[in-house]
Amino acid sequence: MKRVIVGMGMCGLSAGARAVFDRLETLRAARPDAFELSITGCIGMCYREPLVEVRENGSRMIFGDVTAARAEEILASCVFGGGGPGEGEAVYWEKADGSRGGTEQDFLGAQQRIVLRNCGTINPESLEEYRAAGGYEALRKALLEMAPAAIIEEVKASGLRGRGGAGFPTGVKWSFVAANQADRKYVVCNADEGDPGAFMDRSVLESDPHSVIEGMIICARAVGAYFGYIYCRAEYPLAIRRLTLALDAARRAGFLGRNILGSGLDFDVKIKQGAGAFVCGEETALFQSIEGHRGMPRIRPPFPAEKGLWQKPTNNNNVETYANIPWIISHGAQAYAAYGTERSRGTKVFALAGKIARGGLAEVACGTPINDLVHRIGGGIKGGRTFKAVQMGGPSGGCIPAELGGTPVDFESIPRTGAIMGSGGMVVLDDTACMVEIARFFLDFTQKESCGKCTFCRIGTLRLLEILERITQGEGRPEDLDKLSQLAAQVKDASLCGLGQTAPNPVLTTLKYYRHEYEAHIRDRKCPAAHCNALVDFFIDPITCTGCTLCAKQCPVNAISGKPKEKHVIDTAVCAKCGKCIATCNFGAIYKR
Repeated sequence: MKRVIVGMGMCGLSAGARAVFDRLETLRAARPDAFELSITGCIGMCYREPLVEVRENGSRMIFGDVTAARAEEILASCVFGGGGPGEGEAVYWEKADGSRGGTEQDFLGAQQRIVLRNCGTINPESLEEYRAAGGYEALRKALLEMAPAAIIEEVKASGLRGRGGAGFPTGVKWSFVAANQADRKYVVCNADEGDPGAFMDRSVLESDPHSVIEGMIICARAVGAYFGYIYCRAEYPLAIRRLTLALDAARRAGFLGRNILGSGLDFDVKIKQGAGAFVCGEETALFQSIEGHRGMPRIRPPFPAEKGLWQKPTNNNNVETYANIPWIISHGAQAYAAYGTERSRGTKVFALAGKIARGGLAEVACGTPINDLVHRIGGGIKGGRTFKAVQMGGPSGGCIPAELGGTPVDFESIPRTGAIMGSGGMVVLDDTACMVEIARFFLDFTQKESCGKCTFCRIGTLRLLEILERITQGEGRPEDLDKLSQLAAQVKDASLCGLGQTAPNPVLTTLKYYRHEYEAHIRDRKCPAAHCNALVDFFIDPITCTGCTLCAKQCPVNAISGKPKEKHVIDTAVCAKCGKCIATCNFGAIYKR
């Protein structure tokens, strides 16, 4: 029987997948023996959602931008045999003989999917489908065929480094926890994911929750833990719901609880919902939150491997790190280490966002150049504009100019640019981006998210933000650039946790690569990207203007004049530069310069 599958990750649901699924369900009710209807998570092509896939005899066709009406056409063609969309209109297709094609072949074909191996291919709410894809076989092997020390050695040999941002060797971290004796130990999964533009962990939890759970259980066996927590922000309701379903199914199947698979391991997992504090991405602040306290970092040492959650030895990794573990145990350390570079083994998942043509999730081998992610997988810049930079690592990261697009994405090369790998957020910027404003945006975020515990983070980020705001408002002073550099260095050196230590990175990297834009703001009182309203004037193109009068009606200071059906003009001396005219104009006649 043919199988029709609807992508029901949050990206798909936001694009209208629920209406598509409901329509298909109605059609199936009329002919229940014609096809099976199922759901899946995010395959990564968020830019083409809603997605509908048709499978039969080892072949698959995926259709993008599907509406309820088009879903009916696809059904008529691919299931009932009538006219309508076929292979030629599929965004991606594979045949049983291994051949593949479609308009989005470059997006998927250029990837190495280990973490995302099941995302968009299995039903995330079905334990049976996860097991059919090899799920929990790694757990069986780890519990029944491997000693705890052997598990740790396998993870060490794989070269897997923590994918949450710091890149610490995972097997080494596990060995530290295993070496500390205590009456109880904990395994924690950091699923907080607070970076603007990042959605890797959310998509994995929504699309393949059992892989994370299985990785946590294997870790518990390796380090000797008896209980685990998944710290997931409450803003991820679908991820939490599917995690809850997966945990319940794992318990019923005997993969969680007492004496798992007869191995003698007792281990269970609880979800802790976070309230959205960015600082709780720092592990000791996360522990504080789980314990019921305000999320504020602790002084280290002692480190979590010795005294973590409730002062007991604790292992903390993020979602992507744990999702790698079952694959490594099943396929072997050497198979994993075959991907990547000498010091950055394996793959890395990136969330492509911003001005990219193909926004979504991509998993590539470490060492892949930035340009491959932006141009080959991401399809380049929207609207054919010029690639200017990527902002990597979220608020803790930095901006890498297009001139350094050949830089490999790994744990050694990216830090040399001044940015960091981070958890995998990659915001692509085009030539309309003002780099001073980008720095201001991220400083505004980190300043608001500072827990306030240490002075340099609490006050230092505020002073940095005040200077940046002054510059973008046309009130910058020549000495501001030296002040930014000096203060950024002090905040990095004197802050207690990673939030403050990395908060100045957007400032430092934009100063390093785009100092001329800062100087233009200060010296010339101009924004080269024509983004900062205080430093530009608004004009109406007389050729494009139709005289519809909408802009004049919306102007709060009556700066726009002109008769109906005749060209309009803006009095720049009166204009408040609010931008309402640009938002109102339906003809693109108003521009900034």
